[in-house]
Amino acid sequence: MIRPVAVIGAGPYGLSTAAHLRGRGLPVRVFGSPMVSWRAHMPAGMVLKSTPSASSIDAPRPGHTLVDFCADTGIRRYESDWDLIGVEDFAAYGQWFARRLLPDLEDVRVVSVDRTRAGRFELKLDSGEAFEARAVVVATGLAGLARMPRELAAAVPDGPSATGPVSHASQHADLSRFAGREVLVVGAGQSAIESAVLMAEAGASVRIVARRTGAVRFGAAPDRQPRLSPNSPFGRAWSLYAFSYHATRFRHLPAPTRHYLVRRVLGPLGAWWLRDRFTGRVAVTDGRRVVRARVESGRPVLTLSGGAGPQRELAADHVLAATGYRMDVAALDYLGPGLRTQLSTSRGAPVLDAGYRSTVPGLYFTGLPAASSFGPVMRFVCGTAYASPRLAASVAAGG
Repeated sequence: MIRPVAVIGAGPYGLSTAAHLRGRGLPVRVFGSPMVSWRAHMPAGMVLKSTPSASSIDAPRPGHTLVDFCADTGIRRYESDWDLIGVEDFAAYGQWFARRLLPDLEDVRVVSVDRTRAGRFELKLDSGEAFEARAVVVATGLAGLARMPRELAAAVPDGPSATGPVSHASQHADLSRFAGREVLVVGAGQSAIESAVLMAEAGASVRIVARRTGAVRFGAAPDRQPRLSPNSPFGRAWSLYAFSYHATRFRHLPAPTRHYLVRRVLGPLGAWWLRDRFTGRVAVTDGRRVVRARVESGRPVLTLSGGAGPQRELAADHVLAATGYRMDVAALDYLGPGLRTQLSTSRGAPVLDAGYRSTVPGLYFTGLPAASSFGPVMRFVCGTAYASPRLAASVAAGG
């Protein structure tokens, strides 16, 4: 019996990895709804922070870049650093990529993954099918990893929701529903700033709450980049160049240093093109930390500390937590408890070798779960060019 490699996830990393595995002649089964996070968990009107040159899904042969998609479908060409890529177009690009390279992609959910006594993997699908795989690649992206500060979580015992008093940014596909309402956005990164802008442009009254003074900042436009620094997919800087093209060396840094760099490099910063849309439309309360949250008569109330003076309270119709994501293997509940206990982790993230293999032979991770091993580039689409060929080579070699 020929046992396939199972790829769980059909976002950019899952699609790229599966294409490279198939390019090496390996039997592959890919599971997931193609580009579902981009289609269902990002708001309409959102624009990618990355430039066109950093937004192509890597493939084992030419003809599958973002520019190729534009040429094939007749939409406007995304080429210049000044071109802003709408999330709808990027999701369509990923679906086009899947149709061309993975036409047999299976839009089903993996319910469980367990290890057999023979060292293979048994997968069960929500279709009722069960089968064995020689290797498993986890490429489920951000799914299930939304970070909700405990102070906000305490206010909604049943959990955050798009229609409740408190939500996470990942729970919204359309922010225009907040027109005419008061919204507090907790966070100061790209997601927080862009969500605030989209709601304000739809007619909401929006205020960002950030714990650091001066936390709301914006990057430099393409013509303001330092000319003497090397170019990278994220801008001109020696550090960005190193993290983009020398991810293998990142693995050899001490664990505390790696975790710090993943948090800080390419961290909270609004894109240059948001500055004009933000200024004058969104209010900011910075230098204040949320220490408590409650819901009164259906309205959330935040208690803030920090800065001069006593604690302060802010109330609104809704609180949106744009507080990012945190890798935690324990949240991947489709991995059987036996597998999870065998995994070596570092602050919740799997420890990976140079071929993206975990401490469980045959179990691989790519994308966000690999960031603590290979650096912040793994949080972005351009990281597929680094990860996918190496992971596929490792699987092919039986590593």
